[in-house]
Amino acid sequence: AGRVINAQASTFPNLAYLGDKALLFNDARTAFVMYGVQRRTWVALGDPVGPANHLPELVRLFLERCDDFGGAPVFYEVGETHMHVDADFGLTFVKLGEEAKVDLTTFTLGGGQAAKHRQALRRLEKDGARFRVVEAAGVHAMMDQLRAVSDDWLAEKASAEKGFSLGFFDQAYLARFPVAIVERGGRIEAFANLWLGSGKEEMSLDLMRYRREAPRSVMEGLLVHLMRWGHEQGYHWFALGMAPLSGFESSPIATVWNRLGAFLYEHGESVYNFRGLRAYKDKFSPVWEPHYLAYPGGLRLPRIMADVSALVAGGYRQIFRR
Repeated sequence: AGRVINAQASTFPNLAYLGDKALLFNDARTAFVMYGVQRRTWVALGDPVGPANHLPELVRLFLERCDDFGGAPVFYEVGETHMHVDADFGLTFVKLGEEAKVDLTTFTLGGGQAAKHRQALRRLEKDGARFRVVEAAGVHAMMDQLRAVSDDWLAEKASAEKGFSLGFFDQAYLARFPVAIVERGGRIEAFANLWLGSGKEEMSLDLMRYRREAPRSVMEGLLVHLMRWGHEQGYHWFALGMAPLSGFESSPIATVWNRLGAFLYEHGESVYNFRGLRAYKDKFSPVWEPHYLAYPGGLRLPRIMADVSALVAGGYRQIFRR
């Protein structure tokens, strides 16, 4: 899997290293699908990973595997680029939201539009904090500090670890990647593990965690520092992740799913903070790219969405925990 991941530009396939998903390879072992199973719903995470000309074979293999076991096949968080491959196999699409990506080739801390970014960095500096990127080889030595930050973050959020499409704290997993940290007085206040794509086409982060006593602007400052670092290192895109249910049309002629998604986006703020998440990421002037769920169609979408949510949350009871 590592050879396949390292041969392509996207950072999302690094989730395969979590070890909580099955991997289905083609015969040549040049591409794979990572997937999980919840009840009878078989959920492939993203598009198949590997060369574009191998994707139809992987989609076919996955659909056949699902059929062998009587499962309902789903491709979760697929982009627009390869939607035609899923469509050729008769799958139907519903929009999940949009992903924010910052063009680092034009990123700058100069000018009036970047004043808010400079202010975030000044606040961190005033609080005595500094930023640095620790290479993967040095991460194990600070693992106890990283765990302390993570545990404090989980306790503050009253949250359980997620999985599948989101990273969780695991020492072997974290030690594979560089980690960006903000420290003050020799103590780590916040961290994020970095995914660095092949050819410097894309970089992104997975876990973003901070202590409850950390400076108020610590995460915004960490993101700005990372964008400047990525720009200096020559990366093209910085992926900020999804804003769920954003970009939906609420027209009465839209599908039931789109109308429901638009309603939740507008009125579910107190529970899910959908609009707040979109607004936060908008501060970095990103390009927004839509992501979809591909499934066989019909009336089973509510059950499929419940199964996918349970797979990410770690069970049905965990779905509504923050």
